[in-house]
Amino acid sequence: MADVVRLDDPSITLVPGFRAAGVACGLKADKALDLALVSAARPSPAAALFTTNRVRAAPVLHDAALMDAGKPIQAVVINSGCANACTGQRGLDDAVRTCEWTARALGCPQDAVFVMSTGVIGQPLPMTKIGAGIRDAALALSEQGGHAAARAIMTTDTRPKEAAVRVRVGRKEVTIAGMCKGAGMIHPGMATMLALLLTDAAVAPAVLKTALVRVVERTFNMATVDGDMSTNDTVVLLANGQAGNAVLDDIHSPGYEAFEDGLLAVATELAQGLVRDGEGATKFVTIRVSGAESWADAKQVAKSIATSSLVKTAVYGQDANWGRVICAAGYSGVDILPERLCLRMSGDADSLWLVRDGAPYEIDEPRAAAILADDEVTFALDLGMGQAEATVWTCDLSHSYVDINAHYRT
Repeated sequence: MADVVRLDDPSITLVPGFRAAGVACGLKADKALDLALVSAARPSPAAALFTTNRVRAAPVLHDAALMDAGKPIQAVVINSGCANACTGQRGLDDAVRTCEWTARALGCPQDAVFVMSTGVIGQPLPMTKIGAGIRDAALALSEQGGHAAARAIMTTDTRPKEAAVRVRVGRKEVTIAGMCKGAGMIHPGMATMLALLLTDAAVAPAVLKTALVRVVERTFNMATVDGDMSTNDTVVLLANGQAGNAVLDDIHSPGYEAFEDGLLAVATELAQGLVRDGEGATKFVTIRVSGAESWADAKQVAKSIATSSLVKTAVYGQDANWGRVICAAGYSGVDILPERLCLRMSGDADSLWLVRDGAPYEIDEPRAAAILADDEVTFALDLGMGQAEATVWTCDLSHSYVDINAHYRT
């Protein structure tokens, strides 16, 4: 592992060569910041991953076409308050128009503008407000605008999610930073609701895509709040090359491993931030599955446990009902041997065996309740069948989650 230095007061504009802004243009009823704009000095190599939901929002369709064409990206415009999903041809036209207006405001090519939206599905974008927001954001762009941009993309989030690190790539110091939003409808098949990652490293486009795929699979794809995958999930990575390192044109290039380690650190912090801020969440829960025959098997079992409403509500109720964990592993679709299962639960200061070799262990209910009273809880399940392991992050399921989502539009 490379020496990864986490930066204090992280924001995307700690990356040299990028400016950002967050403005309020009336998309949110409370007049909060609701449109973010990020700009590079010139078009930069980019890579992106999108939701695997077959129902894709207009921005996703637009951006996927840009990535398929190998277009470098100079600007990213993100609105909250409206997802521009399930909006038909009008939605596609509005996505294009958003890019046109952004390109005009910044003096950059239209096909160098990446657009993202988040909010309520099925409502058209209020384009008069979007246009005004783009004009205001273009004027407000600054090297100190990262925090405002991170707040502008929030929906039900209670706090912005930002991370930044520095690593040494060859002889050069490289900065990697990111921001993301999401608190509900988080069960990605690629990334998260919305995430923007920036770096000043010089990286070839194909290598950038490889790094993003590898990192996303271990981070954003391992976070789940509620088992619902959004129509708008997007993660995009831009590399402006301003650090001046020798271009990483192969995963075996000197410095590539350090770059991926830095990217992994940023994405891990952001992905965990999504879960910690899960709608109504009171606990951060780690599901660690080991002893699997393959990583895919371990991930499948861990995801099955992490998305179990019964497991999540038991954690919320501080009930050490370990049978729910074993049950979720059993219906995961992975061919496991029940007599080999071993389950351990851990908290901040204590750890307790619940199952050994498929049978109940001496469960100390007071200790179990004390562990589940902690803010962070880990369930470690050993399948006893191999050497592979995987970790998924989730949260509990509380009354507040129902309250938030029962009245999301109102």
